[in-house]
Amino acid sequence: MYGVVSNRFRFWVLVVTVAVSGFSQGMLTPLIAIIFEQDGIPSSVNGLHATSIYIGMLAAAPFMEKPIRKFGYKPVILTGGLIVITALALFPLWRSIWFWFVLRLLVGIGDNMLHFGSQTWITSFSPNHKRGRNISLYGLFFGLGFAGGPMMTRFLEINEALPFMIAAGVSLLVWLPLFLLKNEFPEKSEEKSSFFGTFSRFGKAWKYGWIAFLFPFCYGFLEASLNGSFPVYGLRIGIDAQNVAFILPAFAIGSIVFQLPLGMLSDCYGRRRILMVALVVGFSSFMAAGLLHESVIGLAACFFIAGMLVGSTFSLGVSYMVDLVPKHLLTAGNIMCSILFSIGSISGPFIGGLMMQYVKEINLFFTISMMLGIVLIALISFRPNREAANLNKTA
Repeated sequence: MYGVVSNRFRFWVLVVTVAVSGFSQGMLTPLIAIIFEQDGIPSSVNGLHATSIYIGMLAAAPFMEKPIRKFGYKPVILTGGLIVITALALFPLWRSIWFWFVLRLLVGIGDNMLHFGSQTWITSFSPNHKRGRNISLYGLFFGLGFAGGPMMTRFLEINEALPFMIAAGVSLLVWLPLFLLKNEFPEKSEEKSSFFGTFSRFGKAWKYGWIAFLFPFCYGFLEASLNGSFPVYGLRIGIDAQNVAFILPAFAIGSIVFQLPLGMLSDCYGRRRILMVALVVGFSSFMAAGLLHESVIGLAACFFIAGMLVGSTFSLGVSYMVDLVPKHLLTAGNIMCSILFSIGSISGPFIGGLMMQYVKEINLFFTISMMLGIVLIALISFRPNREAANLNKTA
C-alpha cells in the first residue's frame, strides 16, 4: 500500500510541477509582447526576443542526460525550478531589452530541466497500458499552467511588476513539495554517458522515431506563434489587449478538455490514427481562423477547436516516440523531444514576426496551417521500423 501511495504522490507532484513551466511560458510570451508593442518595438525584434526562452531550452537540452544519470531526477528538477523562480522575481528589477532577454534565456534553461526531468521520470515508470493516459495528464497540467499564464496580462493595468511577482510566488509554492520525493536514477546503459555519446544516441533515436519528434516541433511552433505573434497581430488588426487575453486561453482550454480523452483513445486505437485526426482538424481550424481573423468570437471558437486536438500533439508525440524508439534510447528520445520543441518554439514567433513585417498579404493563421499540412503529409508517408517494434515487445 505504501508503494502505491508513494507512486501516486510522486506522479502528481511531477505533473503539478510541470504546470509551473507552462505557466511561466504562457505568461511571459504574451505579457512581454504586449509591453514591447506598446513601447513601439518592431514586430521582428519582438518575435526574436520571444525566442530567447526557447533558445535557453535548446541550449540546455544536449547537456541534460549526463547530470540526470549522475545525480538523478530530483536534483535536476529542483535546480530547474529554482532558476525559474529566481529569474521571474528579477524581471521588475530593471526594464531593459537585453536584461529581459537574458532572464527569459534562464527561464528557458530552468523550464528545460523541469520538463526533461519530469517527462523522463514519468515515462520511465509508466506501464504500457497507461502510458498515453499518464503523458496526457502531464500535458494536461502543462496546459492548465499555460492557460493561466496569459491571464496575467490583465494585471498590467495595475502594476507592470505584479504579474512577474505573482508568477514567482506561485512557482515557489509548487516547487517546495519536490523535497518530499525520493530521488531515483534512469536505467543504466552499457554505453558510456558522455556529450558525444549523447549525440550518437540522438542519431539512433532519430532513425527509429523521426516522425514522433515532429509533433513536439509542431506543438512548439504553434504554441509560440500564438503567444508570441498573435498578441501583436491582434493589436494591429484592431483587437484590444483585453480581447487578446480572452482569445489566447481558448486554445489551452480546448487542449485541457480533450488532453486526457485523446491520450486514452491513443492507448486503445493507436497513436498514429489519433495524431492524423488531430492534424486534419487543426489544419481546418486555422484555415477557418484565417478567414475569421477580425472576429473575436470566431477566433476564440477556432482556437478552442484547434486546441481540442492539436493541443495534445506534444504529449501524443512523446507517447508515440516511446512506442517507436527502443527502450535503451528512451532518455535520448526525451531529449530529442525537448530539442525539437525548442526549435519549433524558436522558429514560430520569429517567422510570424517576419511575415507580419515583410509579407503582409500572408495571414498568420495560414502560415500555421501550412506547417500542420506538411507534418500531416510526413505522417501519412511514415512506416514504423519493425526492428524497434520487436525490441519493445521483448523488453
